[in-house]
Amino acid sequence: MITAVTLNTSIDKAYQVEDVKKGTVMRVKSCNNTAGGKGLNVARVIKICGEEILATGFCGGHAGALLEEMLDKAGITYDFVHTAKETRNCLNILSQDGVSTEFLEPGEPVSEEEIGTFLKKYESIVGKSNVITLSGSIPQGAPADIYAALIRIAKDRKKTVILDTSGAALTEGIKALPDMIKPNADEIETLLNISLNNRDDIIQGAVRLHDMGIPYVVVSLGKEGAVCVSDKGIRKAIPPAVNAINTVGCGDSMVAAFAVGFERGYSLEEALKYAVAVSAANTLTTTTGHYRPEDMREIYERVEVEAL
Repeated sequence: MITAVTLNTSIDKAYQVEDVKKGTVMRVKSCNNTAGGKGLNVARVIKICGEEILATGFCGGHAGALLEEMLDKAGITYDFVHTAKETRNCLNILSQDGVSTEFLEPGEPVSEEEIGTFLKKYESIVGKSNVITLSGSIPQGAPADIYAALIRIAKDRKKTVILDTSGAALTEGIKALPDMIKPNADEIETLLNISLNNRDDIIQGAVRLHDMGIPYVVVSLGKEGAVCVSDKGIRKAIPPAVNAINTVGCGDSMVAAFAVGFERGYSLEEALKYAVAVSAANTLTTTTGHYRPEDMREIYERVEVEAL
């Protein structure tokens, strides 16, 4: 089983509009609501991949009840700690030119008691899981090193852990040496206190993070695919060109696919190719953290993997 942890869940609203014009009234052509937070995007994709998934984290209030209702409809099993505060909302404004504008609420604080309850629940859940994904921001009230604590609990039980976050949560989290991270260029610069000027700099930054003791360092290159640094060397996967509709959730889709690859025992090349195909397929729908299996299969056959 794979467990997807989302400490800062949300109701994600995707608005389709003609154009974004500041200071005017804009009519929304359509609205798509999903159970959100990066970890729930991961959970949704894992479900489509066909693997057993459990979603956990915090949710609360009427929005939290709606979130669980959405997960029920999606057939995703969950076990959340219910908070006294309301789950947040996040907006993704999609204009016809393909530009995405996001408004992300910070989320309400969680209490020390709620954090303690979650840690007890997490210890029980980890024992039933093979792969753990830790995704997204942390709510107010949670310590910056909470992901590091969750990684250590999982690794003590010989589980595979993927960390995908940013800021202090990432800086503290990598100290616990998760099995995989997926930083972007800005995050690599912050973690290593360096400046990256080109693609080679990005790859060398990933190599340095790997040398710190992180087995797999994956860097997304957008439409150019992704690079993975591991003990087996450096591999790059390049997808075919696609007509992207919505790029939000591509990183989460990639994390989900890698989790599935770990669960299934894929080779590095297989996992990287699969992850890039799932990520590219995610761009072809308006729903965040979603893809059509037929799109993925077609893209997968055309993904090229090369050693660098």
